[in-house]
Amino acid sequence: MLSPRFRLLRSGASLTTRTFSRGPVSLQGKAPDMSEVRNRLREIVGASTNWRDHQQALADRLSLSNQLAGSQDELPVRRMKDSYIEAHLPLGTDPTLREKYLNYLKGVRFGRILEDLDSLAVLICYSHTHNKALQRSPLSIVTALVDKIDMRKQIIHPDCDIKFTGHVTWVGKTSIEAKMHMSQYHGGAYTPVLDATFVMVARDPENKRAAFVNPLKPEGIEEEKLFQQGEINKTRRIELSTASLLKVAPTAEERKIVHTLFLNTLDNKTVSFRSRVLPPNSVWMEDAKVKGLEICHPQERNIFNRIFGGFLMRKAYELGWANACVYGGCRPNLVAVDDILFRKPVEIGSLLLLSSQVCFTEGKYIQVRVHTEVLDPLTRQHNTTNVFHFTFVTDKDVPNIVPQSYGESMLYLDGKRHFNQTLESQ
Repeated sequence: MLSPRFRLLRSGASLTTRTFSRGPVSLQGKAPDMSEVRNRLREIVGASTNWRDHQQALADRLSLSNQLAGSQDELPVRRMKDSYIEAHLPLGTDPTLREKYLNYLKGVRFGRILEDLDSLAVLICYSHTHNKALQRSPLSIVTALVDKIDMRKQIIHPDCDIKFTGHVTWVGKTSIEAKMHMSQYHGGAYTPVLDATFVMVARDPENKRAAFVNPLKPEGIEEEKLFQQGEINKTRRIELSTASLLKVAPTAEERKIVHTLFLNTLDNKTVSFRSRVLPPNSVWMEDAKVKGLEICHPQERNIFNRIFGGFLMRKAYELGWANACVYGGCRPNLVAVDDILFRKPVEIGSLLLLSSQVCFTEGKYIQVRVHTEVLDPLTRQHNTTNVFHFTFVTDKDVPNIVPQSYGESMLYLDGKRHFNQTLESQ
């Protein structure tokens, strides 16, 4: 039985208990500390609670491989309400928990919210794939992509309760899309704060190859729209990947933008391609970087004994926020998180290098890209693990960011693309 502080609601469940793969979950008592959600995830996969036992836990999971489905047709169809979860974060009634989420500006640490969303998304997907006949799930469900997080409210109060809701909205053969909403109780009612869309993938117990997940059957017009939107999102991601500036040349319009930026920086006195002058109220892109380093300790591991994706998002967000704060000269507010791609898992003991770059600005908006990579201290090889995109807004106009090299110009155009996508979705 989980702590009475943990409150978890699922559609179709009793108002007192709901059975998962192991034991009942109490729905009585106060709203949850999200650490209880992570404890529940550990139970579902049989993860160790102590680092010294992690090798044995991994060995135990190997025996679950024979429980995987040979095809998606072997798995029962699920409904959206089967994965619906509501969880509460009692910041208003739990002073101890509030301290963990409080930032120095007396607001809420948004990086902590990112960690909670990541954990909740995984639990939602395990609810979709839940098999009552199995004590532990043979699936390793991990975050593949944060498709979008749109802020509907810039102020999150540190002393008011928060509610998370979410469920599966689209399913492929081995991937799952989960939508979540966060609201906060203020002024006598819950008001929306953000909407988030995560894409998760299912792997085998060793997290080495893809595994099939239960198909999803929409019921009603609203669910059909959600499922169709999932298909649209998948198509959009494929199109964006195909048109990536790492693969194809910029469009004619984008090439014109780059050339105009170049002409604006030429020194008219020398009439030379090499002599560059920074325009007024501008900053060279090279001078708009902030970097960081994290040693990846076991404390930050996930249920599969790799570094928790939510931790990576928190660190990237905080570095990106700091960069935007320094660049704009005032406190920035988050507008959106866009297209966070998890390329490779980060192992325990890794040296994680984080580099944030202001790559595009317009008026009061600042687009920040955070690139993370793992450094092997023995071979000195660098491997990219994640790329994050954040859109911030400030109270005043910020200086224009100006690229110098061709590579920086591509970063500028990529930042502009992400910024335009954010504006279109607002």
